[in-house]
Amino acid sequence: MGVWIFGAHGGLATTVVVGARALARGRIAPQGLITATPLFAGVPLVDFPRMVFGGHEVRRGTLGGSAEEIARENGTIPATLLAGLRADLARADAEVRRGTLVNAGRAIDRLAGARAGRRVRLRAEARRLQGHLRAFLRRHRLEHCVCVNLASTEPQLELTPRHRSAAGIEQILDQDRVREVRPSLLYAYAAASLGQSFVHFTPSNAALVPGIQELFALRGAPFMGRDGKTGETLVKSSLAPLFKYRNLRVLAWQGYNMLGDRDGAILAEAENKRTKVATKDSLLARILGYAPHSHVGIDYVPSLGDLKTAWDFIHFEGFLGHRMAMEFTWHGCDAILAAPLVLDMVRLADLARRRGEAGAMPHLACFFKQPEGVPEQDLHAQWHMLVEYARAARA
Repeated sequence: MGVWIFGAHGGLATTVVVGARALARGRIAPQGLITATPLFAGVPLVDFPRMVFGGHEVRRGTLGGSAEEIARENGTIPATLLAGLRADLARADAEVRRGTLVNAGRAIDRLAGARAGRRVRLRAEARRLQGHLRAFLRRHRLEHCVCVNLASTEPQLELTPRHRSAAGIEQILDQDRVREVRPSLLYAYAAASLGQSFVHFTPSNAALVPGIQELFALRGAPFMGRDGKTGETLVKSSLAPLFKYRNLRVLAWQGYNMLGDRDGAILAEAENKRTKVATKDSLLARILGYAPHSHVGIDYVPSLGDLKTAWDFIHFEGFLGHRMAMEFTWHGCDAILAAPLVLDMVRLADLARRRGEAGAMPHLACFFKQPEGVPEQDLHAQWHMLVEYARAARA
């Protein structure tokens, strides 16, 4: 089974590949993977030794170099584990191709060290990305792979009527309307046009515009997104229902996030940060049924590396109008929290394809801050959607 990662040398992608190969070799326990729990016993999921990795990347470097940097700077990938996986990473690296930077925005261009040069037309760029995917499938004699977008958060794309249909997307490419695409749209188009499954783990709004979703449905491929739910928002979506269940009125919910690494550097750019905040700040009203005063702050703290800290303050009102407060602080490592979710969704997207399912995968809602086509934001309700799917897949 193939796994194609957009953003293949990033910290999360590196942790995904290292983790999958370590699991395949029996070097680690599957801690953090829902698909490794009794809930999925008897469900025909792909085994980790069968996963073959490739991808697109816009930065120079290697998976091995990225893994060594993580081991040195953060220690989240143990050096002793990495020592036995270098050949595995080299094989995956041999399948990584140059990604696209079309209309990526200042922050991503700067991260990639991009220089102005002769621009290729959109249709030619789309064909180049498709060609890489086709060749990957052909080399490994695969009919299907799961494409996962782990690339950096893009600035919001201003949508036009052309984004509403698959025909409109084709028109954008043919007419070379550069301002109407982002890299994530081109990546998603490459996957959808070839009928490959797609998991959109970033908050970028360009990847799953209606026209791309239509194309996935037309090609009979499953997809889901967007913005993986791993930290503060995960806690928020599990905690907010408490106030709803006990009829305690939330007056204000203030959240502050501090993070480092390349993700933090990208989100330090205002136009990229707006994309992220939009997905983090949208769930309270859907859970509670009303919109309290809320704020989500994100600040770049370079010394944190891939670690992140979130502090939330909740002001609420109870019986007799008495006002009370609750606070929580969350310390976590982004890649360690997210990598098992990505592997879970890779296995579930592959299963969905083998079951003949196409279009959105609503049973994956619990993995996302803004799940496509699922208005429910209560983590507990989302969890039961996954439970029901697992039971049906086992039957």
